[in-house]
Amino acid sequence: MVSKSGWKIAIIKGDGIGEDVINASLPVIDATKERFKINLTYKFGEGGLHCVEKYGTNLPEETVTLMKNSDCVIKGPATTPEGASSLSSLAVKIREMFDLYANVRPSKALPNVKSIKPGIDLVIVRENTEGLYAGLDFSVDKNTAIGIRLITRGACERICRFAFDLAKKRKGHVTLVHKANILKASDGLFKEVFYTESRKHPKIRADDVHVDAMTQWLISKPETYDVIVTENLFGDIISDEAAETVGGIGVGPAANIGKDYAMFEPIHGSAPKYTGMDKVNPIATILSVKMMFEWMGYDKAANAIQVAVESVLREGKVLTYDLGGTAKCSEVGKEIAGKI
Repeated sequence: MVSKSGWKIAIIKGDGIGEDVINASLPVIDATKERFKINLTYKFGEGGLHCVEKYGTNLPEETVTLMKNSDCVIKGPATTPEGASSLSSLAVKIREMFDLYANVRPSKALPNVKSIKPGIDLVIVRENTEGLYAGLDFSVDKNTAIGIRLITRGACERICRFAFDLAKKRKGHVTLVHKANILKASDGLFKEVFYTESRKHPKIRADDVHVDAMTQWLISKPETYDVIVTENLFGDIISDEAAETVGGIGVGPAANIGKDYAMFEPIHGSAPKYTGMDKVNPIATILSVKMMFEWMGYDKAANAIQVAVESVLREGKVLTYDLGGTAKCSEVGKEIAGKI
């Protein structure tokens, strides 16, 4: 997967606080590649709502070309307007373009960050291409709108395979979240595929939970879960809930992974009211960078970022306002880079 001249990374800062959190992450990338002698270069591309006036789109062709000539992309948060005639999400466009079918969102208890339970360490694996987010959403007339929930065997098979393969590297437990008692055909298919895949992995514990019950269990016993696999909409909702159990979306990283390409991004939004204030927490973006190095196969480098983040949090001297500190976003990034 490594290109002949080394790794080539496209970086899109996005909108709002995107520039701040990406800029805070750059020293971490630089420190990591220097310490571990990783041949990595990055180039910046434009993307986000701010591009529309200039280019007529939130994803300019120059940025598309940059991404296609790169091994992966790091994306800051981008603003997505609401309304039936508005632009598609920048993240969704990139996911569709590179068939990034697995959205991976870890939630892990961190030092000095409020967590509802000790020992939480789970990952939600969300099918990223289908469900109600497949784009089959339209108006019949002014009084009626229809959204079609698309579930296919092929998409279920590859996301379940991904989840079981991930569990082999972790605690050996996969939980399917579904609503097959109501959505009998679509989630019934997902459940069938899940248990078919589970029989190929006899050493992995497999079970399933209805999505409404899971919203309870993530509050009362999140420490009992390891890998959770689910469809698109359910995954979007419960992954934000899972992030809240370990301190909120400010520390929530994400990876979007396909066969031979990936995108890494924080799970939080663009928070326009904080634009340019150098105030917000960059840890979600920095932990997304950690996931990038994991995806590349540099486990020691990824672990060094995790250790550095935890060290800064444990010391508690350089923290942003949401974690009870007064440090700037950029100061947190520099402090973490210094630990690396």
